[in-house]
Amino acid sequence: MHIVRDVAAFSPEWAGASLAIGNFDGLHAGHRAVIDAARTVADARNVPLAVMTFEPHPRTVFKPDNPVFRLTPEPMKIAVLDMLGVDVAVIFPFSRAFSSQSADAFVDDILVRGLKVGHVATGYDFHFGHKRQGTPEFLVKSGRDAGFGVSIVEAYTGASGEPIASSIIREALADGDLDLVHRQLGYRYTISATVIHGDKRGRDLGYPTANMILQSESTLKYGVYAVRVRTADGVHAGVANFGRRPQYDNGSILLEAHLFDYAGDLYGADIEVEFVAYLRAEMSFDGVNALIAQMDRDSARSRDILDGIKGTPFGPDALRSVAL
Repeated sequence: MHIVRDVAAFSPEWAGASLAIGNFDGLHAGHRAVIDAARTVADARNVPLAVMTFEPHPRTVFKPDNPVFRLTPEPMKIAVLDMLGVDVAVIFPFSRAFSSQSADAFVDDILVRGLKVGHVATGYDFHFGHKRQGTPEFLVKSGRDAGFGVSIVEAYTGASGEPIASSIIREALADGDLDLVHRQLGYRYTISATVIHGDKRGRDLGYPTANMILQSESTLKYGVYAVRVRTADGVHAGVANFGRRPQYDNGSILLEAHLFDYAGDLYGADIEVEFVAYLRAEMSFDGVNALIAQMDRDSARSRDILDGIKGTPFGPDALRSVAL
């Protein structure tokens, strides 16, 4: 997949591409419906499938003191787009200055002269340009005038009829409702982070952990999770705690993952953690022995859960088949 961060770098060989536009945080089933609408045209016309998304997230630009909890930060979003078979990802830099451009300028300068699109697909609620003047109806008319087609994808619902939205997924993560999260995403929620040095308490307890700092705006529920962890040498079952460790210092927020039957050195490594099931809330115990006994129970429960999903794709890998 080609990655473009400047419209001027969009290759002439991609002219006529079918372009899906949106923030696409999470690449959930609704987002993929928009991309699939663009894919249908790309396949029919034998032109590249392109996706335009915006970084940083517009809500974070407008409310920097209250940044959005990103379901798929940029590196993960790029990886998932690649899994979906996208040919070109246009990572458009979003700023207040860009948002003040007129809707006409976005169409004329970016879509027509810059990207030379042949078709555009967006969601029913996509707006663009100064004061959100660019409505779906405006885009359809602009495309007709400029000579490119437009697909507007209506609100997407899951198999059970439930609405699908990034905001619903964020709320479900805050509630520890991973079943809802996974239904909405179409894959198991996964994060990528760098392993840092910790206080080594887990090692003393017989449960060495890989410690990670997640994005500060994360609202993931504190507690213990059954997880799978992908390292450079494969996927490993494990159990993880996310929170402040009330048994000890109630300190900085960390994700601490214990990989079953693993003895490698992960310090400084970038790894991925797939959250499979929420087991329980964080709590303190009456002494170290009680803590270890609970960790033993958590591990046994996690092993049982993870045994039931052996052989299934890891996290967003489940989406690779979507584009086939």
